[in-house]
Amino acid sequence: MTALRVTFGIDPGLSGAVATLIDGEPGPILDMPVVQVGDWREVDAASLAEWIRLIRAQHPGADFSACVEKVSARPGDGGTSAFRFGEGYGQIKAVLGVLGFLDYSRSIPAVWKRHMGLIGTDKDAARLLAIRRFPSAAHLLQRKKDSGRADALLLALWHENTQMHGKNAA
Repeated sequence: MTALRVTFGIDPGLSGAVATLIDGEPGPILDMPVVQVGDWREVDAASLAEWIRLIRAQHPGADFSACVEKVSARPGDGGTSAFRFGEGYGQIKAVLGVLGFLDYSRSIPAVWKRHMGLIGTDKDAARLLAIRRFPSAAHLLQRKKDSGRADALLLALWHENTQMHGKNAA
């Protein structure tokens, strides 16, 4: 059966992830691809674009959209750390723009987490919620370090529930 809707949720950062919802159900999940450049790692934009294109090719005719967590420097981040994090966020947005076929939204953590009932909870609460909401993806969310995957799934769900005006949302 051909998918009608494919939604990407993107948790930026080197330990982030990209998750898909295919007609509202979990699909492939990719830990953020990174590449070593000199003495540091950064988002591998080419690999990210290749993976998104692959998902698109697997679902011809589907409606594609995405949500990227809108991040900013955190208090206490040094200038270099904040710059590098922002650079990765920019690479992700550039990939979406270059691919051209994605409408995407951005959500600050407080907005999507409030919608999911996660404000005031610890970091692991999102992973546990994603396991409850998507039991078929539980095997991909077993480790505490899978929180980026969980955030990406929940961002995709938030996008479908709040940003898909006039479309067949979940």
